[in-house]
Amino acid sequence: MDPLIGAMDSALRTLFSVPRANRDCPILPADETRLDDAQRRESAALMRVNHVGEVCAQALYTAQALATRNASLRKHFQAAAEEESDHLAWTANRIAELGGRTSWLNPVWYAGAFALGLAAGRLGDQTSLGFVVETERQVESHLDSHLTRLPAADHASRAIVVQMKEDEAAHAVQAIAAGGRELPAPAKALMRTAAKVMTTTAHYI
Repeated sequence: MDPLIGAMDSALRTLFSVPRANRDCPILPADETRLDDAQRRESAALMRVNHVGEVCAQALYTAQALATRNASLRKHFQAAAEEESDHLAWTANRIAELGGRTSWLNPVWYAGAFALGLAAGRLGDQTSLGFVVETERQVESHLDSHLTRLPAADHASRAIVVQMKEDEAAHAVQAIAAGGRELPAPAKALMRTAAKVMTTTAHYI
């Protein structure tokens, strides 16, 4: 019962509370961000997509922690979710600074990601960890693309994305070290398709 209550608490905090980071937001103090209206809108849209990714990360790790019977692995997932909560706070704050808004569909994204994480967890710990590895690899690639799309003058957003990319890569390495199993190609392709739908929709809604 306690893990289920914890999962419900995590969902409520992710979707309805103001996120707070444990680490300071990455900045480039020597660079001042100056954006025109069009650049500001584009940056806000891209950071909204990144925020959705972090909402999904909270759902995935919470579900996987709930699904595993391995106490050590449960702590691993919970620690990863805690670190990802920094990303959630950084992106939410940056969106507000840009005058934008988070996705109206965040509850839908959370529910879908939670279902995927629970399904992966039910397939066994190695598969669940392999799901983390592939997810983080795809997120890392996605963040790389955002570094090419964000306005060059948006130093604040770019600093956040760079740090997020480093953290995601570290999570993939940790999942491999913990015994993550490589997923089959069809599963990877399905994950890419789902991610494409999510990121395209979240850019606008």
